[in-house]
Amino acid sequence: MNVCYRVELSQAERDQLTALLTGGVHPARKLKRAQILLAADAGVSDQDIAASITVGGSTVYRTKRRFVEGNLEAALSEEPRPGAARKLTGKEEALLVATACSNPPEGRARWTLELLAGAMVKLTEHTDLSRETVRRRLAENHLKPWRKEMWCIPQIDGTYVARMEDVLDLYAETPDLKRPVVCFDESPTQLIGEARQPISAMPGQLERYDCEYRRNGIVNLFVFLDAHRPWRKVKLTEHRTGRDFAQCMRELVDIHYPQAEQIRVVLDNPLNPFRRRALRDLPGAGSPTVDAPAAVPLRPQTR
Repeated sequence: MNVCYRVELSQAERDQLTALLTGGVHPARKLKRAQILLAADAGVSDQDIAASITVGGSTVYRTKRRFVEGNLEAALSEEPRPGAARKLTGKEEALLVATACSNPPEGRARWTLELLAGAMVKLTEHTDLSRETVRRRLAENHLKPWRKEMWCIPQIDGTYVARMEDVLDLYAETPDLKRPVVCFDESPTQLIGEARQPISAMPGQLERYDCEYRRNGIVNLFVFLDAHRPWRKVKLTEHRTGRDFAQCMRELVDIHYPQAEQIRVVLDNPLNPFRRRALRDLPGAGSPTVDAPAAVPLRPQTR
């Protein structure tokens, strides 16, 4: 016999679900469960809920059952998944990917699953690691080092692993508006323009473009990305000098995060002397302190 579960929310529960859907950053699955509960409370059928929220009927059924048999928190949270826990942690998986992208051992043309499993045993506290575990983690990251040659990291040593763990620890921290984590990168971009002006559309004729393009110079893109909330900022500059970099840091402190007590910036080569000199020479700015090889905190007094 199919059991039907009726969802009847209290006003406090409705307010909690509404607040969950209208503010903050939450997992997509949790938001869908909140939508299911609110729709079921409003009397919407399971079929209509599944179609409107784009979930399966079993998801609607399980969410309602967990609410009726448990509570609101049980309905919104993840159930324990069957099967054994993943053998590699997030840090260890990142180390595996970095190892697979590095040069193979001396005398070897490329990495194999057995070689990677042996390398992970040496680099971690695992006493053994199966080739199937390595294969699955590589497949999830779309890596096949035995099929094509790759290069992105020249050497995996203690310094590299320590810096990698510093960055991963920052990403795994609980979001803190007073101490945000911001990723920073820069890239030159070629501007391309039309050689001839497009011909406007007319009745019975589509707008037409010529297939010939020409270069309009090169600009630089500075990109900021908050690691814990959906925010990013792209700044366009004509050059990529140390002063341009310092000005970006000034705007990050003064404009984008004026209330922050400390901004931790993740970027490549943070100890570059030209960057440090540019920050010192910026009018009104002091020298930032360096907490970690990949994190440059900028305190309010540097403004």
